[in-house]
Amino acid sequence: MRYQGEVSMLDPIINKRLYQQVAERIRRQIETGTLSAGDRLPAEKDLAHQLGVSRPTVREALVALEIAGFVEIRTGSGTYIIQRGRLLPPMLDAGPGPFELLHARLLIEGEVASEAAIRMTDGDLAAVEATIDEMEKMILAGEHSRAADQKFHVLIANVSGNSVLAELVSNLWQGMFSPMFYKMSELTGLIANQELALAEHKAIFAALATHDAVGARAAMRRHLKSVETVLAKNSGTFISGKGSAV
Repeated sequence: MRYQGEVSMLDPIINKRLYQQVAERIRRQIETGTLSAGDRLPAEKDLAHQLGVSRPTVREALVALEIAGFVEIRTGSGTYIIQRGRLLPPMLDAGPGPFELLHARLLIEGEVASEAAIRMTDGDLAAVEATIDEMEKMILAGEHSRAADQKFHVLIANVSGNSVLAELVSNLWQGMFSPMFYKMSELTGLIANQELALAEHKAIFAALATHDAVGARAAMRRHLKSVETVLAKNSGTFISGKGSAV
């Protein structure tokens, strides 16, 4: 019996990212037994078609599922369901997806670089150039240059003269160190493509050094679009044969 003024209990509204919704749908198929251990998921393009989402969204979902321990992505073979206990845990929030992060950076850092080009002093240029030298040394030593990469972008943001934008860039970079971004970088070959990133940093620096605001914006956007392209490229890693519908 409900009394006047009594508020009924409602389920909380949860706004999940699109890749999480896709991952949850696949997880439920595992939970109900529609997908069993050893099953190979349909090809990435087929999953995208079945679910009505983009291939990058499917790619993010598969990586999130692997990190959570539901599937195994086998290079050149496909994505396979892993044996789990009867009670499956819910999907964890893996944070913003790599493509969402990169799109945000594309929108923000192009304008940041444009503003920084106008404000750059000789001291600022020397600091930015030092990150490029550091990155080059790390690559030659066979190390991952992500730390130097981050310094490059954060330094430029700091020079822009806007503390809000600088903080935004710094916060966005934290997502670049997430397990999900690292795993996708590994699977798509982004990690092995550091020389390209170095060349793009040099192009950005050249525009900054001549205080070319338009050129700096364009060079930064090309750089981030290049990263996005590598992560989204058609890769045999994610391609699998026929499997159960999802």
